[in-house]
Amino acid sequence: MVLGTLVLFHHSGAASRPEAVPAKTKPLPLEQLQVVQNFLHVVPQGRKMVEEVDRAITACAELHDLKEVVLENQRKLARVRPGSPAQGSSSQHSVRQRALRSLERYFYLILFNYYLHEQYPLAFALSFSRWLCAHPELYRLPVTLSSAGPLAPGDLIAKGCLGADDLISLDALSTIREMDVANFRRVSRMPIYGTAQPSAKALGSILAYLTDAKRKLQQVVWVNLREEAVLECDGRTHSLRGPASPGTADRLEDLETQLKAHLSVPPSGAEGPRTHRFQTCLTMQEVFSQLSGAHPGLTYHRIPVPDFCAPREEDFDQLLGVLRAALAKDTGTGFVFSCLSGQGRTTMAMVVAVLAFWHIRGFPDVVEEELVSVPDAKFTKGEFEVVMKVVQLLPDGHQVKKEVDAALDTVSETMTPMHYHLREIIICTYRQVKAAKSEQEARRLRLRSLQYLERYVYLVLFNAYLHLEKADSWQRPFSTWMREVASKAGVYEILNQLGFPELESTEDQPFSRLRCRWQEQSHSPAPAAAGDFL
Repeated sequence: MVLGTLVLFHHSGAASRPEAVPAKTKPLPLEQLQVVQNFLHVVPQGRKMVEEVDRAITACAELHDLKEVVLENQRKLARVRPGSPAQGSSSQHSVRQRALRSLERYFYLILFNYYLHEQYPLAFALSFSRWLCAHPELYRLPVTLSSAGPLAPGDLIAKGCLGADDLISLDALSTIREMDVANFRRVSRMPIYGTAQPSAKALGSILAYLTDAKRKLQQVVWVNLREEAVLECDGRTHSLRGPASPGTADRLEDLETQLKAHLSVPPSGAEGPRTHRFQTCLTMQEVFSQLSGAHPGLTYHRIPVPDFCAPREEDFDQLLGVLRAALAKDTGTGFVFSCLSGQGRTTMAMVVAVLAFWHIRGFPDVVEEELVSVPDAKFTKGEFEVVMKVVQLLPDGHQVKKEVDAALDTVSETMTPMHYHLREIIICTYRQVKAAKSEQEARRLRLRSLQYLERYVYLVLFNAYLHLEKADSWQRPFSTWMREVASKAGVYEILNQLGFPELESTEDQPFSRLRCRWQEQSHSPAPAAAGDFL
């Protein structure tokens, strides 16, 4: 009924006419609904579209008020306390799911109304699903909805796992002995470094190394890529894994501050969930601030990036912005990227930095690789059918891909003992699916292979953007370019049918869809093993 009412609003022109809402209808408290706030931030006329949906819901609310259902479910969700004996786990899950579904339904009505605003005058040239694919900034919003609800620091620790990072961050490059941190490395002949999560001691060792008489770096920009809350407790870094991450850097750092305050309070007694206490507890911002006195050239940035998969479009914007701003200030600036293990997110950011450096300072000679006759050689070189479709859409696409491959190879030379290559890992992971010992493991590997493929495609698109927008000094952000240029070329439609059609049918593969993959990004990874965490 609400959908039909919205269509009739547009048919009669009533959507553009303001109408008083009956006094008995309470306005939806938008400040409590972050996803709606995000919509208002993205869409210039967003508030008008929300108000139109509210009018349509009110017109159909005689028997069932969808807005009131959202509000009531949010109230029930606010009363849920993890670990409460009075509330069974199944009951808590049911409350969260109802809150999530009702909010998701309300938000899709808002998206549908926006679709009507754009497509009704065009006689619905695009279906709703295709239109949504062409608006990635909107498509991402509903898939980030979480059923977890707002949780206090103590509840987060009870619900998640506060784990020591060094228990799951393996030192494949054997750098702990020298640098006090796992997997520290440098891109050859470039001031670009990568590492696993450092402690304060390791950070001091790295900064001393970068600023010594040999390297002489006066400015060091450190980019923390972790989207998990991280604290240094008694000299070891710990991260919170389990509940969904807060999203932005500011919210993440606020959460770390709250967790620190909670862990700094002595246990109140036997009641309530057991939490560990530490002698010292520092947020990542505090760790870097303490060392900035001895190293005034140190600049710290937090850019939360999802693990395993492609960064969001805005993440590329932030990375490029940090690189350009630092190089404009001092062309000799060194850059250090870090995540949990120093592998996926760190390597990806290092590749982005290499591409940016090449565009700013000039490309090296890209040597044509010799053809080799080995199993999966074509796929090891990234020549997947989906990738080549994107390449064909891009001006000089083959050269764009070749440069990305050269950057990947350049970065991967620094980490050979890891046996980790952002391009080669795609087919390696896909081949592991058939050998999986359980359906759950097969599902995880299938998702990972597609996420790795999507990440590779995004790097190709980002390099194309760097080429095409270079003349204007990249004034248009990558996220805007993807929306205004790439989406119109059909890139998101390709990404919405992602798969390995040359190896298997992509039909009935849910992870081929953007929505399914992006939903998985909003779920925090499960712990590697129960014994690894406090």
